[in-house]
Amino acid sequence: MRVSRLMLVTLRDDPAEAEIASHKLLLRAGYIRRLSPGIYAYLPLMWRVLRKVAQVVREEMDRAGALETLLPQLQPADLWQRSGRWAGYTAGEGIMFHLEDRQGREFGLGPTHEEVITTLAGDLLRSYRQLPVNLYQIQTKFRDEIRPRFGLMRGREFIMKDAYSFHADEQSLQQAYAEMDGAYRRIFARCGLRAVAVEADSGAIGGSASQEFMVTAEAGEDLILASSDGRYAANQERAISLPPEAVPLAAGPLASGAGELLETPDQASIDSLCRGQGLDSTQVVKVLLQLARFESGLQQPLLLVLRGDQQLNTVKLANGLNGRFAERHGALLAVEPLSPEALERQGLAPLPFGYLGPQLSDAVLAPARDWQPHFLRLVDHTAADLPCFVCGANQPGAHLLGASWSGLGLTPSALDLRAAQPGDRCLHDPSQRLEASRGIEVGHIFQLGRKYSTAMEACFTTEAGSQEPFWMGCYGIGVSRLAQAAVEQHHDAHGICWPLPIAPFEVLVVPANGADPVQGELAEQLYAELQHAGVDVLLDDRSERAGVKFKDGDLLGIPWRVVVGRGAAAGRLELVDRRGGDPQDLAAAELVPHLVECIGRQRQGLLPPC
Repeated sequence: MRVSRLMLVTLRDDPAEAEIASHKLLLRAGYIRRLSPGIYAYLPLMWRVLRKVAQVVREEMDRAGALETLLPQLQPADLWQRSGRWAGYTAGEGIMFHLEDRQGREFGLGPTHEEVITTLAGDLLRSYRQLPVNLYQIQTKFRDEIRPRFGLMRGREFIMKDAYSFHADEQSLQQAYAEMDGAYRRIFARCGLRAVAVEADSGAIGGSASQEFMVTAEAGEDLILASSDGRYAANQERAISLPPEAVPLAAGPLASGAGELLETPDQASIDSLCRGQGLDSTQVVKVLLQLARFESGLQQPLLLVLRGDQQLNTVKLANGLNGRFAERHGALLAVEPLSPEALERQGLAPLPFGYLGPQLSDAVLAPARDWQPHFLRLVDHTAADLPCFVCGANQPGAHLLGASWSGLGLTPSALDLRAAQPGDRCLHDPSQRLEASRGIEVGHIFQLGRKYSTAMEACFTTEAGSQEPFWMGCYGIGVSRLAQAAVEQHHDAHGICWPLPIAPFEVLVVPANGADPVQGELAEQLYAELQHAGVDVLLDDRSERAGVKFKDGDLLGIPWRVVVGRGAAAGRLELVDRRGGDPQDLAAAELVPHLVECIGRQRQGLLPPC
């Protein structure tokens, strides 16, 4: 390929829309171009990268015994209604683009394909003798992101590999899950990425177990918490830990346990209360009021209690609510804080926010127009374990000192609502502390169990002759996200440093002076010889100055650059490794065999990426 035919337009300045390095570089180097927020055109260079990533994915999926297929992007709503996810994906999270056809039938543009593939499996796989089966596809997905950002990292349209496996028993599922884990590790290694596997929450996909693969990068949106001994790593949404020990309350519990009224004007936050009263945040319990809305129309007020030094994990809360309500009331659509304005709309009296205690009476909800007239009270175990504490007195400017659960007439049922934090002690070894790093999720594998096969009534005939729902697994890789994550992990001050296996080209040939016939002739000769040797080569045949070509070469990030300059008359040239190091002066006759050897070693992963 010649640069003059590549439709290449590079930018010298960072585009205003770009926030992180990889997004800036892909735009500046002419790999992508935005059409609308979250919607990008993959220009020729980027498409070459994506094809190479997809090829690595295909080879490893085929090696693992998976079969490639292609499923419809337009999916009937009734399939999602049968699984119970339609409302959650449209009215709840609202991430599915949905529409009606001219007959008024509802459809969605697929963000994922569990319903479709399970329906097909139920029609086609009738006997245990046909199992196990693993089907995968590579196609465009659609998600109506509230705030698209970071280019291909969080877009509304993206390329994804998703696979789905079907099994006769749980043991077979676990074996496939392990095989996919190995395949994913090989994929990321072959693409030149440093990726770590972490425990993850299954989210809207569901299932009994899941694992994310994170590319470590400072710009990552996910927080990874891991132990230094390498025995534990999890996304913060999923992470568990031992919280800091609570500092005993010097006053101790009052005899009644009801607490002593403490005047605390202008101390509505945990920080101001602790500063004003000489308290430690572990001695305080805080109350959060929220409202959970469900598919059935149920609107359930929540009274959440945590220790003052802890933060709410919204994913754990959502999972707990779904476990309690989903069977009777359908999908959880939203959980939102209760505001003074919301109380007013319900005809309720104002509440003293900042001074609320766990003993807040359900009577405050009695006049509510649409809400349930009682709180669902959920207490994190860090708060439930306190023998005595400071809490709000449910009146402005006052707290209770030395209160206890029994003294307040409450019997809390503890559950895990807290978010694990960096520095927390590890469960497997309390001498280990959780350390934080940022990551970009590029893959996720799930053990779905029988969630979808049961909902979709997709069954097979067992060896004993009975009908049972399939055991299922689900395995996704963000192909377009992986490509940008590679740039985030591999770049320098001058531009992109593509790992060779996914680079758009392996070698860039640059005649320094295109007007010099000797340089031009030698560059053309080397270009032809490299092509003949099976090297993916790009020739910069533009009539630009050498400095412009070199800057563009660094920006594009092609792993090897051959500079044909003043030494051309003597049959000499310069070989530049984009990973750094001193340029090599070589005879033209030595170049092709030398490059073929180096590239062969890089293709096999024997040399590290830059």
